[in-house]
Amino acid sequence: MSNVANIALTALNAFDKKASIISNNIVNANTDGFKKSLAVAEEGQNSGVNVSSEQVNTPGDIVTIEGVGRETSNVNLEEELVTLMINKNNYDANIKTARASDEMQKTFLDIVA
Repeated sequence: MSNVANIALTALNAFDKKASIISNNIVNANTDGFKKSLAVAEEGQNSGVNVSSEQVNTPGDIVTIEGVGRETSNVNLEEELVTLMINKNNYDANIKTARASDEMQKTFLDIVA
């Protein structure tokens, strides 16, 4: 496998993990006291991509219901949905990169053979 395809495949795995983190934030948006996580991408070995998760400890809104104050989650659904759409576009771009790399290798092998 070429280095380009390897980079694209590690990026696909990274964007998959990022989608899981975003999905978890969206699912827990209405959970009192929930703290969202951010996916942090870093360059890995052989120019690959690694993703780690960091919790964001900013406070949610304080809502008083029947005299009891509760902290809501710090998840902003609009922000999460935009991030999810960007993540999908990045995922799609890396699929195209992996396919293009495979096609180039096939063409090269056809020429050599």
